[in-house]
Amino acid sequence: MSERLTIAAAPRTVIGKQVRQLRRTGYIPAVIYGQGEPEHIQLENLALRRVLRQTSTTHLLDIDLNGKVRTVLAREIQSHPTRHELVHIDFYEVNMQETITSEAELILTGKSAPAIQGNGHDVLLLHGVEIECLPDALVAEINVDASLIGDDETVIYVKDIQAPAGVTILTDPETPVARFEYESLAPDVDEPLSVPAADAVEVIRKGKEDEE
Repeated sequence: MSERLTIAAAPRTVIGKQVRQLRRTGYIPAVIYGQGEPEHIQLENLALRRVLRQTSTTHLLDIDLNGKVRTVLAREIQSHPTRHELVHIDFYEVNMQETITSEAELILTGKSAPAIQGNGHDVLLLHGVEIECLPDALVAEINVDASLIGDDETVIYVKDIQAPAGVTILTDPETPVARFEYESLAPDVDEPLSVPAADAVEVIRKGKEDEE
């Protein structure tokens, strides 16, 4: 497991509509919940952005709150819909001795035998699974080995995935994950419509003289 990132925070007394002024001074309001009573905090905007660029909602993060370290997950990151500025963050504090549930993205690696032969391509049918583990074993991604697909009738199911050490996959084991698909044949091009030459078209004119 890679070393966790740490960010400093301070207790927050400003709540409600007054947090707008807090943001103008360069601080983002947040809350820590999950272990005991929720605690309102504030974090320096630029420092927080630097940390969030290196982590995600499935990575553990240490918050240094006046010398006390709180290990958390950034469960909900709210931003302005048009300006994309940070508005508020909900941090979920974990107990390192208790299992947690999270989502892990599935990544298709390698190639199946028919895909190597150039007959088509491997298709990922499921893009994420629910997992359970201790916080130290938390992963953001799980690889799916496409070489397990022997032919176009082979389907990889959740039960076929090799989970990382300490991680239990909670998603239904019979859920399809990946398979091979043949390349679709190019549709036949319709014959162009035959357009008669101009001199072969009979022109019918109905004017006043004809009516008379």
